[in-house]
Parts: sequence; C-alpha cells; structure tokens
Amino acid sequence: MSGSKSKEDDGSSRPAVARITRSSRSTESRDSGPGQYGKQRKKQLHSALTQDLSQMSVSGQGSPTPSEGKQLGQRHDGPALGKCGGGLASVARRMKIGRCRNIVVVAGAGISTPSGIPDFRTPGTGLYANLEAFNIPYPEAIFNVDYFSNDPQPFFSLAKVLYPGSHRPNYIHFFIRMLHHKGLLLRMYTQNIDGLEKLCGIPDDKLVEGHGSFATASCHLCYTPYPSEEAKRAIMSGDIPTCTFCAATVKPDVVFFGEDLPQKYFLHTKDFPKADLLIIMGTSLQIEPFASLVNTVRATVPRLLLNRHPVGPFQRIPLRRGDHMELGDLENTVRKFAEMLGWHDDIVELMKSQEQQCIATVGGRSGTCSEESDSETDSKCSASSCPSN
Repeated sequence: MSGSKSKEDDGSSRPAVARITRSSRSTESRDSGPGQYGKQRKKQLHSALTQDLSQMSVSGQGSPTPSEGKQLGQRHDGPALGKCGGGLASVARRMKIGRCRNIVVVAGAGISTPSGIPDFRTPGTGLYANLEAFNIPYPEAIFNVDYFSNDPQPFFSLAKVLYPGSHRPNYIHFFIRMLHHKGLLLRMYTQNIDGLEKLCGIPDDKLVEGHGSFATASCHLCYTPYPSEEAKRAIMSGDIPTCTFCAATVKPDVVFFGEDLPQKYFLHTKDFPKADLLIIMGTSLQIEPFASLVNTVRATVPRLLLNRHPVGPFQRIPLRRGDHMELGDLENTVRKFAEMLGWHDDIVELMKSQEQQCIATVGGRSGTCSEESDSETDSKCSASSCPSN
C-alpha cells in the first residue's frame, strides 16, 4: 500500500539500460499522452503514490465463482488448482528438498489488505471513491506530478491515510521475512509504499521498493532533499511543506506515474535470470514495468501465483509447464503454504516476539516499534526446520 523507497543507490551510476518509468496499462493514455496533466516527467529516483494500492481492488477483493475457479484453475499437466494441495504442495516439496535456493518474490497491494489498509477502487469504501470532493479530472490524476504541481491538496489528503505508522505487518509479510531467514530469499520486489516490508524486518539489501516510499521527501521540482519527519508533520497538520531552496512544494519520495523507477529496480537484470523460483502474490499485474518482470525468469523456472484471481500469464489456458496457481484469500493461502513447509510455528513465534518488542519500545522512550535483529530471529529458527545445505 498500500504502502515503500530506498535511497542507498542514489549516488551510483545507472546500468546501461534504457530509463524506465512507471505506467499503468489501464491509465497509460492518460498518464503519458498529451494534455494539461499528461506530460511525462524526467525526474529520476523520486516520488510517487500509487496504483499499487489500486490493484488491491483487483487482487484483494472478491473471489471467483466455483465454476470460474474450476475453469481457470486447470493445469495442462495436473489437477485443478485453487485448492490446498496441487501446485502449492508441489512447490513446497521442491523447496523442502532444496531445489529452490534463490527465490524472487513480486508483491503488490494485496499483501497489505490484511493489515487493514483499504484498497482504491471498491465502490463506496475505496480510497478513490472518497476523492470525488476534490473534483479531480480522473482518480489517477492524484498521482500525476503535473496535477500535483497545480494542486497538491488532494494528494496530501490521501497521504494522511497512507502514511506509515497506523498499520502493522501481517502474516504474509512475516512469511516473506522467514524466506530470508531460511536463506532462500534472493530479493523481494514490492509495488507497495506502506513500508510494512521493512517494518517486519526484511533487510534493505533484500528489498526493492520499486514505487518508492514515505521514508524520504524532496522538492518535486528541484529534488532538493527535505527532512521526512518535517514533511510528515506538515502534511498531517494540513500544511503544505515547501522547499527551502526554490519554494516549490515538497512531497514524499513515492513514484508518480511517468516518473523513473528507483535505481535499485535495475537489480532485476541479474536477479530474475538467477532465480530458481518466482512467487507472485497480491497483485493484478497491471502496473508496468512490474507486470512484465514475471516473464523474465528462465523458461524452466517454476512460477507460483498466490492471488484472488488469475492475472497476467496465469490467465492463459492451459498454463505454461511449471506455472502454479492458488486462488482465494491470500493470508489463508500463505498460512497453508507455511504449514506445508513446517514454518507456521516459527512465523507465529516471530510475530509474537516482534509485537512484544513493539509494546516494550512504545512504552519506552522511542515511541516507535523497532525491528528485531536478524540474529535474534535466526536463533529461534532451529536447524531442523531449515532446508538442508
């Protein structure tokens, strides 16, 4: 989220690849076409609030009917999917015998809905439905840099809802963290800006926050850095933070449509060819270039979709050999997956431990929840529960 961007690579040189901007298949004509608010921006490594949350309404709401699930859940070489067993059990077996040691996770807004972060498009309750009072030309305009420059208030009103701090990581986040502690996570690519991946303890070097985050802020015109806490205080109090250098409006460093993705995103050029398992969860695969990333793993690499609905290449019938789907409530599916792997108790213990630490920290002087160190968690993962080397 639904809402996260690392600055650690900002000073490094970009690999020899074409610049890539964020876009939506469904809004491409609005975001990159002509018109008052359709100009593309050339800003690099900065800001945007997103439709990674909008995809929640696609991947996080509703479920297929039994007949749809039967039709869409068929594989060309196996039983119907969408039920516990089938593809999920097949992938779990591969992991347990050590055939998946470099796992890449691609995640969208659906992984944060169990944390209480609302989606964008549900009629009446979605965040977009509550933007009508601002008379914006179309909902996605709230994430358009040119529109923001003209009227930042709609975005700031929405930012109050999305700012990290009001929500906690859920079981899905901790499952991904457990992948790291088992030594299996090559990288997580998230479309979310809610910061929950970091909050649950996934380290920076394992995380690519492709659509930025609220962790930093800068001027939307000259890109001069601005203290993120000062920006948050201003926005939460209804004020507009302004740049001390050029007096333009400051915004959190989340990637708006048409803006370049963070430098760290380009790690995909080496990660995806190296992956031996791709897990896709909680996404509609509507936002580019993330939607196309799932097609860049080697043809022999298994791909596992955990989602409400079939999306992207998983809508094809029959599925590609090695593709697996588990459709339904994402948190329940991930819990079943963890039980098959024998990780459920470790994840529950990790969640309890961090919650206790959070309570103790908030009761102390800092007022914020700190993350349990990797070494503390690793000590709780018994050798018997980890894959053999």
